[in-house]
Amino acid sequence: MPALWQYRESQPLSSALRREGILVRTIEHLLASLSALQIDNALVEIDADELPIFDGSATPWCEAIRAAGRREQPQGCRPIRVLRAVSVRNGRRHIRIEPGTGLHVTGHIELAHIGPLDWSGAITPETFEREIVPSRSFGRYVRAMAGRAFGYVTGRDFLQGVSTGSAALLIRDRVLGGLRVPDEPVRHRVLDLVGDLALTGHWVEGKVTAFHTGHELNHALVAALMRDRAAWELA
Repeated sequence: MPALWQYRESQPLSSALRREGILVRTIEHLLASLSALQIDNALVEIDADELPIFDGSATPWCEAIRAAGRREQPQGCRPIRVLRAVSVRNGRRHIRIEPGTGLHVTGHIELAHIGPLDWSGAITPETFEREIVPSRSFGRYVRAMAGRAFGYVTGRDFLQGVSTGSAALLIRDRVLGGLRVPDEPVRHRVLDLVGDLALTGHWVEGKVTAFHTGHELNHALVAALMRDRAAWELA
């Protein structure tokens, strides 16, 4: 199953691919790690329909990729260079990509009882591992536990792995166990965004501004960009 935007299927709280009846879920953390560490050709073999969530961050993926090493191939993957702005909006949620050098992301979210959270920077292997990778999936504790109970009662594989060991769970203005990095929730949104952009099949060079974005809006941007052939070129 090629990890490409054409095969993306909408799933709650994650990115997923479906082709010829086969579903693979929660691909975003691995794709973000491969993309940011400049691995553009990999074969991933799994024996279930979901990739491991581990501790909710991309740290285990990056550590494994670093340990495995890489092999340079004769022909590289050409990056996508954005030529003109493309944006999508859903109420207060909006995301925009415009021409820029390398990949630069500005993210903003605002959480009840916590307030605005912001992160902005260039996505390089060094900044990604230092500032983005440790950030975990997050959500409200009460909602997460209610969703987990719903999945258990209905027999659905929904939030069954959620716990304080696999996510940053929020109770009002605090995170159970504390934050790993400052403004951790918005950094994790950036992590997800990098993984979703990888479904273009190329490294993307452009400036992204994302307000209250999530997987659905990320994928809407990818689709809008890829369908507007005049908005980008292969460098």
